[in-house]
Amino acid sequence: MARTQAADYSERRAAIVDMAARLYADKGFLGASVADLAEALGASKSLIYHYYPSKEEILFEVMDQHLRLLSAAAEDVLARDLPPRDKLRALARAFMGLYVGAADRHKVLLNELSALPPARRAEIVARQRRLIGDVEQLLTAINPDLSPPLRRPAAMLFFGMINWTHTWFRADGPVGAEQVADLAADLTLLGLRGL
Repeated sequence: MARTQAADYSERRAAIVDMAARLYADKGFLGASVADLAEALGASKSLIYHYYPSKEEILFEVMDQHLRLLSAAAEDVLARDLPPRDKLRALARAFMGLYVGAADRHKVLLNELSALPPARRAEIVARQRRLIGDVEQLLTAINPDLSPPLRRPAAMLFFGMINWTHTWFRADGPVGAEQVADLAADLTLLGLRGL
């Protein structure tokens, strides 16, 4: 007879992923063991393996959940009836809003991709490329004269401005996340005029 799923199954999986994000962001994927994760959760290694078959699957879940939120935010913004310039600003704000609440996950996504098995890495990279493609299309809608070879670099520069804010941005600092998002959008928009 199959074992029934615990009522708090989803909550336990979420707690494992949350703690893993914290540990992997702090110690790196290779520096944080399953034993470290179990200790931080006050659980056993066997309990962790009950919910996830491997340490790499936990890492994938950290990244995948973060990218799903970013993708949903992008879909929401791009579906709005707004001029492309306003969509870019809204997209920067949505991304920054997610980055602030998920700095650990974002750091793990940026720094630990190579630790994933190839098939799982390919899934994450495909989702990242879709987000980059969305921004490329948006930048092209803003400036149809943007030459094709410059579209990807322009999109990557936009992401470069906001992706690394986890290293310096402080929510309790003098500049808010929305202001940083607007600054990134303004720098992109003003720069596109000259391209």
